[in-house]
Amino acid sequence: MSRLLDLLLKLGKVDRRVIFLLIALAVLLPLLNPIGLTVEPTSTTIKVFKAIEAIPEGGRIMISFDYDPSSKPEMHPIAVAVLYHAFRKNLKVYMPCLWPGGPFMANDVLKLSGADEMGKVYGEDYVLLGFRPGFEAVIKGIASNIRYLYSVDASNTLIDEIPMMDGIRNLKDFDFLFTVSAGYPGAIEWVQYGSDPTGIPMSSGNTSIQVNEVIPYVNTGQMIGLIAGMPGAAEYETLLGRKGMGLAGMDAQSVAHVVIILFIIFGNFTYYIERQRAKKRY
Repeated sequence: MSRLLDLLLKLGKVDRRVIFLLIALAVLLPLLNPIGLTVEPTSTTIKVFKAIEAIPEGGRIMISFDYDPSSKPEMHPIAVAVLYHAFRKNLKVYMPCLWPGGPFMANDVLKLSGADEMGKVYGEDYVLLGFRPGFEAVIKGIASNIRYLYSVDASNTLIDEIPMMDGIRNLKDFDFLFTVSAGYPGAIEWVQYGSDPTGIPMSSGNTSIQVNEVIPYVNTGQMIGLIAGMPGAAEYETLLGRKGMGLAGMDAQSVAHVVIILFIIFGNFTYYIERQRAKKRY
């Protein structure tokens, strides 16, 4: 027993770099090979899923990319899950961006969502409208006359030459609006200047810290549900029956937290043993 305690005390004095390495492995391994821990979808996430699921095949959904690389780890899983769902439903996807980094995020999400693997064709199944400066003015422009605001897409192709833009004049020509929002301008501005004036149903995916600001619009019925950060993305992937970045991220967080808790317990245990031995000496 004494030898075992001696061994435990030695382990308690292990170099901190070893601990950092173990934490890194606890995060990295679940990301590379998700464990598939159970995630129970919340009512707000279920509402978003049901709303998009209810759009008839061939319907039009606008997905606005309102974030940049700084919030990519939390926003990307949401965007990938929703875009994949839209493609699986064979919806026509239109992608404006209120943030300058939005087009780069959208192009990356298109690859991760499997647009090519599902045989989606640019201009027929999806179009990247790109970034326009102006904050709320951009939303107002889309709500009133999208062609006045967008004469070309993100690749400078004339809007009139894109087949899926036929018949598109303003926000009222869409079945649903979804914004992947990390702040201003984003979800709140889309409600105030887009959804409310036109009556188009909408929802959003937000950073976890933004949920308290956005949830009142869900409670009043101005938004249909809400996908809250990476946990929300994991819930949405569960509803889709598809393991993705959200579930992998939650697995990594959960495993890392367990490892940290175990280190805390072990550290307190070895400290207690040392104190007891010190008392016996004196």
